[in-house]
Amino acid sequence: MNQHPRLSGKPGRALRCTVLGIVMAAVTGCGHDQDLLHKSQLLAMGTLVDISIWTRDDGLAQRAIATVTQELNDAEHRWHAWRPSPLTEINSKIAAGQPATVDALTRDLIKKSQILASASDNLFNPTIGKLIEVWGFHTDDRPDVPPPAQDQIDALLANAPAMADLHIDGDHVTSTNRHVQLDFGGIAKGYAVDLAVDKIRKLGVRNAIVDAGGDLRAIGSHGDRPWRIGIRNPRGPGVIASLEARGDESIFTSGDYERYFIYKGKRYHHIIDPRTGYPSTGATSATVIHSDAATADAAATALIVAGPKKWRAVAKSMGLKYVMLVDSKGTVYMTPAMAKRIKFQIEPPPKVIVAQP
Repeated sequence: MNQHPRLSGKPGRALRCTVLGIVMAAVTGCGHDQDLLHKSQLLAMGTLVDISIWTRDDGLAQRAIATVTQELNDAEHRWHAWRPSPLTEINSKIAAGQPATVDALTRDLIKKSQILASASDNLFNPTIGKLIEVWGFHTDDRPDVPPPAQDQIDALLANAPAMADLHIDGDHVTSTNRHVQLDFGGIAKGYAVDLAVDKIRKLGVRNAIVDAGGDLRAIGSHGDRPWRIGIRNPRGPGVIASLEARGDESIFTSGDYERYFIYKGKRYHHIIDPRTGYPSTGATSATVIHSDAATADAAATALIVAGPKKWRAVAKSMGLKYVMLVDSKGTVYMTPAMAKRIKFQIEPPPKVIVAQP
């Protein structure tokens, strides 16, 4: 990838972040139960993050909110793809053919990304930072310039960077391919959410949601009710569907509506297909439920790149049980397990194809 440069601001960011609130409002209700719900919002990793803690302990809630804030801010600093950061230093060393020093978290993130890239047949590929950069998405606000020339794209594809090009030895990483440029936008948010939730659980939090721009991990419940989650409609207002989280689950959606530009009437979005060097086609969004937020994050990106023709193969190879994909015509593809949990919120409901990976 990284086809999913989430460490940046993007159009529609605020709208996407309202989705969870819309659905939660429908189930929260009134009364003293509201006093148990502690909420906070911050800007981190290029998106609005909503933190919801359900507890009678005000002090615990505030400590948890501070912990989540610290974890996400640390992740943004560590893995920012274009502002000066430890990640840009790593990329500079790789480009120079030199070993780069990595901290323990970055080393673990690289190893996890290698596993997920392999499982996705490299549709999730965090080494294509140069492709993302040439498309103009390594800025907070993309400049008003045309798409890159075909010869630029061809030259980058010819170097075929992949996670397999990276080798870790202790606290050093090297690459056999100097054209590797890491961009963890398609997994860093999920990885950071996992770190944050694991830490607040150690503090004693049992019921919470950390929602980073519509991508979230939910633990426990909302009182005597499950957390109810909305999935954004990729081509309309509000949500296309909702579901109830079960115990400890991550729900991540990758969509072509997050960052895009229009040139001569054609729409180009930020999720780059590493096979073609162009924005992916065929799907507008992909949603994954998984116990691990980092896996859900990377898998959602791989699935939207795979599109309606190859999503089943990717879901199978990545071991995914819960998948929903919306194609460019609005048709919804789902695994049988996901179909049992989804409740559509639009009328008329979309055409649905349920298929086993």
